[in-house]
Amino acid sequence: MVINKKTLFAFVIPGTVLLLLLAYSRFSGPGPYDVKLTPLHEVKQAYELVVVGSDPEGIAAAVSGARNGLSVLLVDTRPELGGLFTRGWLNSLDMNYGPDGEILNEGLFLEFFKQIKGDSFDVDEARWVFNRLVMAEENLAVLLGVDAVSPVTEESPAGTKVRGVRIVTGGKQVTVDSGGVIDATQDGDMAALAGVPFSVGQEDIGRQSSYMAVTQVFKLTGVGWSDWLRLIYSLRYDGKKSTGANWHSAWGFSDITSQYAPSGDMVALRGLNIGRQRDGSLLINALLVFGVDPLAGNSRQKARDTADTELPLVITFMRENVPGLSNARLAGVALELYVRESRHIYAEYRLTLDDVLENRDFADRIAFGSYPVDIQPTGSGTPGVIIGKPKQYAVPFRCLVPQEVDGLLVVGRAAGYDTLAHGSARTVPVGMATGQAAGAAAALAQENNLTFRQLAADTMLIKTMQNRLNEQGVDLHPFSIENELANHWAYEGLKFVRRLGLAVGGYGNDYRLDEPIEHQRFLNILSRSVQQHGAVLQVPELYPEANTFNIYDASYALAAYLGLSLSKEDSYAYLQEQGFFRPESAHWAGYAGYDTPLTSGAAYMLLKDFIVYVGDPGDD
Repeated sequence: MVINKKTLFAFVIPGTVLLLLLAYSRFSGPGPYDVKLTPLHEVKQAYELVVVGSDPEGIAAAVSGARNGLSVLLVDTRPELGGLFTRGWLNSLDMNYGPDGEILNEGLFLEFFKQIKGDSFDVDEARWVFNRLVMAEENLAVLLGVDAVSPVTEESPAGTKVRGVRIVTGGKQVTVDSGGVIDATQDGDMAALAGVPFSVGQEDIGRQSSYMAVTQVFKLTGVGWSDWLRLIYSLRYDGKKSTGANWHSAWGFSDITSQYAPSGDMVALRGLNIGRQRDGSLLINALLVFGVDPLAGNSRQKARDTADTELPLVITFMRENVPGLSNARLAGVALELYVRESRHIYAEYRLTLDDVLENRDFADRIAFGSYPVDIQPTGSGTPGVIIGKPKQYAVPFRCLVPQEVDGLLVVGRAAGYDTLAHGSARTVPVGMATGQAAGAAAALAQENNLTFRQLAADTMLIKTMQNRLNEQGVDLHPFSIENELANHWAYEGLKFVRRLGLAVGGYGNDYRLDEPIEHQRFLNILSRSVQQHGAVLQVPELYPEANTFNIYDASYALAAYLGLSLSKEDSYAYLQEQGFFRPESAHWAGYAGYDTPLTSGAAYMLLKDFIVYVGDPGDD
């Protein structure tokens, strides 16, 4: 390599600094900080709060409850704290930044974030930080590695109430009474066992048995300093928005990984998310496994078996094609799959996609989000999409309060979020913020002898809770951000199609409402809209034509779905008679020519009105 001035400043100097930093980090990490476990025979008969699940959200809830003066039991079937981070090796944070670049969720999340020193971290260091957070609280007991946990419920005229948990381990069973229970399990297990209503996967938008792909994170060794430098150099200077690198992580190579030919339809290799650990190994988040029902008995194990079979092929491909990985060797896989979605509870309020992308605030705000609505692929033929990117939205406390069951709060990805809203709200910073709020809410409810549902309805006490959280390092203040698309004449049509996951705006929220829509795309969205809304219609055979796709072509397609054999002109006339082209909108007059292309916005309005016309059981 020729060492000129450009190379010196772009490669050699940063590389030297990197070597020094990484060498230092290998020998300067935290020492052991084991969490002190409470033996089963020392578990008390009652705690003021029980938190089930030791993912980051559960840790935040337990620590928050303890700091708010409650006696707390944190219990999990896993043998260590950290869940998705320490068991699933997901060592990168999906951060949520505000319009001015500030971290939106402070409090306990920020306390954790500062100690791991960045959005990509060493898994052992994260474990140490979690252990330290928990052990600092004297009135917080920890019971890990149990065989099973289930809610104890009681029935009353007011409905079902969770009054504690039942713990089984080592052939022994204990019942622990509690003034409140927080479900911080990844799948909302306590809520489901208690009888809370929920949807699964993407069924709430009419996609039955459809879940985002799961990921098997794996570890590579054999990547030395010079290899790492070559890898991050190739990403930092390739000029693509979807690639990049820093001292601890790298992301990209999708142009390379898209060329990978998997052994079957159950797997795919996405762009690489790489996190370097203090021991020099790399954790890779890239291998997707499809068709996994996280709630089915052996579905997860089958996914792990599928990944194990595929990984030797993946490693060979990466060694041959990814810069810096020519000497990489497989050194293991995470103990748990990275599962993105399963249950979505029905809460006192369910966060919607419109809430997220319209940057809505709520009076009972407890957390903020801004992460893109990132919907990972559900199969080999359905690519992942970014539906849109909010600037900032609030998560209301009501999203944690389940319908039909009291005495229980649900935090994390299983909380009250619609599946598409969950594509943004499922991130750990949001989850830890909801966990901290849940811990504070448990204390406030007991201080005032209220149920969680009563607390959610008490405006003054919600303000008290927010003030208390602000005093504890959170920053919960009102905000107002304009929805830039609200005044577009076709916005209602866009919202209709977007709620089905069929309109993609990307990171720039560019839905191309005023650009022509392709004939085939219109037919695809029409078919999916009918299918996802469960409309009972015959499905005609329709094919795109070479002419400019216009309002007559669209009318013909809609009439065909109604079982009408009409010409294009007569189809248009029929829809006019039925009131599809509303006279109050002057925009329709501009589409009355055969050579005038139909825009995406106009197409979305037609599709919305069509589904309403045929009896959509959902939105009007």
